[in-house]
Amino acid sequence: MKNFKFLLEYDGSRYYGWQRQPEQNTIQGKLEHVLGLMCGKEVEVIGAGRTDSGVHAKGMVANAWLETEMSCEEIRDYMNRYLPDDIAVREVREASHRFHARYNATGKTYEYVCHDGAVKSVFDRKYCVRLDETPDLEKMRRAAELLKGEHDFRNFCVNPRMKKSTVRIVDRIDIRREGEYLYFTFHGTGFLQNMVRIMVGTLLEAGYGQLTLEQVTAALNATERQKAGPTAPAAGLCLIGVDYN
Repeated sequence: MKNFKFLLEYDGSRYYGWQRQPEQNTIQGKLEHVLGLMCGKEVEVIGAGRTDSGVHAKGMVANAWLETEMSCEEIRDYMNRYLPDDIAVREVREASHRFHARYNATGKTYEYVCHDGAVKSVFDRKYCVRLDETPDLEKMRRAAELLKGEHDFRNFCVNPRMKKSTVRIVDRIDIRREGEYLYFTFHGTGFLQNMVRIMVGTLLEAGYGQLTLEQVTAALNATERQKAGPTAPAAGLCLIGVDYN
């Protein structure tokens, strides 16, 4: 048995998220099915995280223990031959016995894309979110400074029964405009369920003038999820990469 590391990309539009679920179309489920056919036995694929329904990835990392004599290139080519067109294996490497895609991850980068042009974008509609009005970039940047650092992000999570620590470190939030598109880039040690999308919703509310800087600070310290902004739609979110030491 060898431990293999996979670099993956996928269009999450038609999937019910990463995590395997009974009778649901998921990324993990598709990968395990193809690897199971290749090895002739059940295979467990471990992802660096669990992207939500409709969320995309350009740099998801996973690992799996496989009993095979195939080379890394042969495994990659086999998987790409039998996986759907909206999932691709960019790279396969043999990893150390100790490598674990989730436990060894030290950081993640996400990008969220919005479009606020006068005419909707037809071909980008699955990968960005249409805004009905233009938010103030500087207001959003000032609000983003408040979200950076180590905080208890329990109000930026959709799981009210979260038993593990909800403290996370977000060390980078960049917001830039390129023409009619707004790009939000987040880097941190890890993110809670829907956390990035709630941060985007909060920053947009600040950009519209519907949340003050004081209210953004209060959302971090409140005990109610409703104090933060709305959860932005999944389509605009993409996992860009995962860090390892």
